[in-house]
Amino acid sequence: MMLDTFIDTLMAEKGYSIHTCRAYRADIFDFVQFIVDKPDTDNINSEKLFWQQLKILDKTSIRNYLAQLVRFGKKKRTIARKLSSLKAFFDYLVKSGQIRVNPAETIPFPKLEKTIPQFLSIDDIFRLLDSIETITWFDKRNLAMFETFYSTGMRVSEMEGLNIEDIDFKSQMIKVFGKGSKERMVPVGKRALNAIKDYRASLKENFSPIFLNKNFTRLSSRSIRRILDKIVRGCQLNVPVSPHTLRHSFATHMLDCGADLRGIQEILGHASLSTTQIYTHVSMDKLMQVYDKAHPRS
Repeated sequence: MMLDTFIDTLMAEKGYSIHTCRAYRADIFDFVQFIVDKPDTDNINSEKLFWQQLKILDKTSIRNYLAQLVRFGKKKRTIARKLSSLKAFFDYLVKSGQIRVNPAETIPFPKLEKTIPQFLSIDDIFRLLDSIETITWFDKRNLAMFETFYSTGMRVSEMEGLNIEDIDFKSQMIKVFGKGSKERMVPVGKRALNAIKDYRASLKENFSPIFLNKNFTRLSSRSIRRILDKIVRGCQLNVPVSPHTLRHSFATHMLDCGADLRGIQEILGHASLSTTQIYTHVSMDKLMQVYDKAHPRS
């Protein structure tokens, strides 16, 4: 079916991950169900009904769908993502000759509020990492994993996909495959590398995936989050912490210590500098707090 073909194209030509493709499929099928107005219809019959109405879809159809999302209380970021999925899908249909114009092309994205990313203080990061024991190989794996998170600022999906051959211990660099299978080289500190060496030395075999579960297969992103939740509870950090919090903490601390913004952009794998610039707001907030506390007439 056409949706399956579109998803296959995203994977083959754009190198999108399974998680990204799953999100695209869910977004588009949500729109399909809205158009056919038969929520209990299965995927195949819904797509057939949608196909019958496809050529008469227009901008109003898209706007009505977005209006429903607003009524259902969906956040602007969610609406923007769904609209982006539709724009890409209709672009594909235009290029493949299924329709003449993209009905979503001229619809603007909702204006998103810039949110300040949550991050931990340096003391809290040290408290979290120092709380991890190194008794079993599971413990050593956890320490190596979260030391590497904080040392590199990698995404959880990137950490999940790491293989031992991606690490150059001599040059202290890690080859990372980011969004769209884009490859970049990321520096990593000695503390993280030593933790990886200690963890890998505790394994009886030399597996290719770095971070393993109890069955000695690749640890999933969901499992990584679950492990972090347990560690956070154990050291009694009374703040929500996710792998992305560690990424934000890495970038914020690097910037606070004088790292160049473009250098941070390269390490994080951001396509645009404007994405990285969000961390300047964090640093400015910290600077103003210091100013207000220190200046005699602030």
